[in-house]
Amino acid sequence: MSEQTGPLPVVAIVGRPNVGKSTLVNRFLGRRAAVVQDTPGVTRDRIAYEALWNGKRFTVVDTGGWDPRASGLGASITRQAEYAMRTSDVIVFVVDSQVGATDTDLAAARILRRSDRPVILVANKVDDERSESNAAELWSLGLGEPQPVSALHGRASGDLLDLVLDALPEAPREQEEEGGPRRVALVGRPNVGKSSLINRVAREERSVVDSVAGTTVDPVDSIVTLGGEEWRFVDTAGLRRKVNTASGMEYYASLRTEAAIQAAEVAVVLVAADEVVSEQDQRVITQVIEAGRALVIAFNKWDTLDEDRRLQLEREIERDLARVRWASRVNISAKTGRGVDKLAQHLREALASWETRVPTAELNTYVRALVQETPPPARGGRAPKIKYVTQADVRPPRFVVFSTGFLEAGYRRFLERKLRERFGFHGTPIEISVKVREGRGSEKPRS
Repeated sequence: MSEQTGPLPVVAIVGRPNVGKSTLVNRFLGRRAAVVQDTPGVTRDRIAYEALWNGKRFTVVDTGGWDPRASGLGASITRQAEYAMRTSDVIVFVVDSQVGATDTDLAAARILRRSDRPVILVANKVDDERSESNAAELWSLGLGEPQPVSALHGRASGDLLDLVLDALPEAPREQEEEGGPRRVALVGRPNVGKSSLINRVAREERSVVDSVAGTTVDPVDSIVTLGGEEWRFVDTAGLRRKVNTASGMEYYASLRTEAAIQAAEVAVVLVAADEVVSEQDQRVITQVIEAGRALVIAFNKWDTLDEDRRLQLEREIERDLARVRWASRVNISAKTGRGVDKLAQHLREALASWETRVPTAELNTYVRALVQETPPPARGGRAPKIKYVTQADVRPPRFVVFSTGFLEAGYRRFLERKLRERFGFHGTPIEISVKVREGRGSEKPRS
């Protein structure tokens, strides 16, 4: 089969809370991607994943529980599910066969019967032949034949995927630009305003916002226009203290937050300006650096600060964020929108630095003059000599120094600082590794 190009058709998985939608998504994908937990309401946003079945690729959208009578946070989840239905090509409506059709299922079915999209009714939790009679009762929903499936055990999931493929159109309804927008991971500890910022830049309610810390448990992509340019923002679950101390859905959400950083090109670390810069904030920044991504630090709630707190924050930044003086910094208010438009310029600048390549001749001319002025310190009575420097890679910039001896960490930091002074690299980590040539023919790489 020829490789698919262009946008993929979309399959929305909908249903009331805790009927097994995320488990079914994982079964479709053949891996644990969606957060699954025996608690209703774990999935609170719409989350898109790419799936492959019988050589055909499509996008699966997992949604929060559908409840037409919901209020508050529940109503926000309902809007997310309705949006997924409007923008999908096929709707998979999941019902718990062990419970049967509830009033909520009947209300959802009434809306779905009016939909112009193909609807596949799934009777989930049919674990054996004896429980298939429960599935047959769901004919009463008026959505055609119920498909008995056990998402947990995989029973009949292949047959269901075949039905989904048959229902998919040749071309997706919504044509979306592929490959264009730069990928931005929005990260930070819980409740610093990540979802509020997404909603501000998207100018619509794309993420569920609630004053309870940890409302977002899955990443949700948003294509937004900022500074006259489109960006792909990923709103991620708040990073917890340590992945191995988190439990249940926090554990998997933390893992996927790391994956979101890996999948992005630039990360915006959101920090609450009205609170002390914490260890958690620093840990998030470390993760971005270790992943080698461009970095913008956005101080949210800036409009709430008085003069004393601003001075105190500057001291905290000087003390606790000294190692990332190179990071791009912007002060914003997600709530009022103040300073949010400036974010685009900071993102562009950080990405440009992330992709900067210094010509080898210019690099060596500069480093030779630098080393002559400040040679590396002697080690064991002999001072190492730097023979040659090359930039091995970009995204982020990586430099290799060929030397006759080991270079101390302090001298490598000195080299990094001087390279930044000369060539910029504002908003990107840079890596310097040393290859020691201790004599003719021998070469030992040192990181």
